[in-house]
Amino acid sequence: MRRQSLMIVAVMALAVAAVSAQPAPAPADDPVRFLVDQLDLEKYKATVKGLTVFGDRRQGTDRNRAANDWIEAQLRSYGCTNVERMDYEYHPPAPRPPGTPAPAAAPPPPGPPRSVGGGRPRGLRGPTGVNNDPMRQPDERLRELNSQPSTPGARNQVYCTKVGTTRPDEMYIIGAHMDGHGWGEAANDDGSGTALVMELARIFSLPGVETERSIRFVLWNNEETGLNGARAYVEQRQKLQGIENPPGSGRYPEPRWLGMIQHDMMMFDHGMPRADGTLSPAQRPEADVNIEFQMNSKMTLESQKLAWALHAANARYATDYPAQVGPHMTNTDSTPFMDVVAAVSLRENERGTQVGSGWNPHWHQPTDLYATYSDDDFRLALNAAQTTLGAVAELTGAKIKR
Repeated sequence: MRRQSLMIVAVMALAVAAVSAQPAPAPADDPVRFLVDQLDLEKYKATVKGLTVFGDRRQGTDRNRAANDWIEAQLRSYGCTNVERMDYEYHPPAPRPPGTPAPAAAPPPPGPPRSVGGGRPRGLRGPTGVNNDPMRQPDERLRELNSQPSTPGARNQVYCTKVGTTRPDEMYIIGAHMDGHGWGEAANDDGSGTALVMELARIFSLPGVETERSIRFVLWNNEETGLNGARAYVEQRQKLQGIENPPGSGRYPEPRWLGMIQHDMMMFDHGMPRADGTLSPAQRPEADVNIEFQMNSKMTLESQKLAWALHAANARYATDYPAQVGPHMTNTDSTPFMDVVAAVSLRENERGTQVGSGWNPHWHQPTDLYATYSDDDFRLALNAAQTTLGAVAELTGAKIKR
């Protein structure tokens, strides 16, 4: 019965947010500008809305699997002809019996200390944490939708690839995680990033759009449990990079990675808590698109170069919000990539110093709902989409075939 209900919900979501592949209008002289101009606030909002129909999309549940089915159907409707899934297993550690001491911490790896968080917290701080109390969700329908618990076992995640015309063996990865938790709708964390990646897949799949290099659009699963989907991808596919299969075919199931661009929590930049602990209900005037690399990763220089390429694209193509480059990327799906390829993460502010310090009261909470956010919040995410689309179109040599 639950599965049937979720399928009904999936059909409703398709009705809400389906965007069919559409003929591309005649391009302007600047093909990158033309592609960026295809981004539309209402289309973006509709995709976020479609994702929230599945509640928090917690991994290991029917609602997570139904959301993956919906994402795949949407990508196919955009004209993505090679939509695929990657399978992996997730088995969380068994909970310790009461009174059992925690295992001893593993010794730190050799070499300089590695950051496990963002920069040092500053300014006023608010409460943080993951809501695990269903009764804090006042919406009975949503409480019921999110009630099925996660079970261990098989998992999968959806991706599609824009194959390059002259360098199909090289690829940029654009990602976001589709799972959430907290008994809300996971609209910002990370429906906002998932919808952004899906919108970019839609635009790069428009008729006549070509890129010299390949682009892969990945919707990670199991981010909230420890980046497990992204870690599985690196473990399974890192050694396959650049291998032609079958030999002589010109096909590269896993092109060589040139960069990984992650999108996580794109829609909230309201500033630090006030002295009384409350936060402004409005977007702060100085809101920006934060682009982060990890300053002590093995690919710091390459990641910083990619970050500044995105920063330059923001200056050229973003309509409302400027970009800011920071060195504190952490705790999102770009982390498993950061020692093997240039890796950056786009979000509204630094997670360790701001989000992790309580600057976002909806983080992992029942209030992370589509209705919580204003058009200014959605527009901040759209500016991040303009930033990534502009940069990736330039880096991959995008053209419009007349």
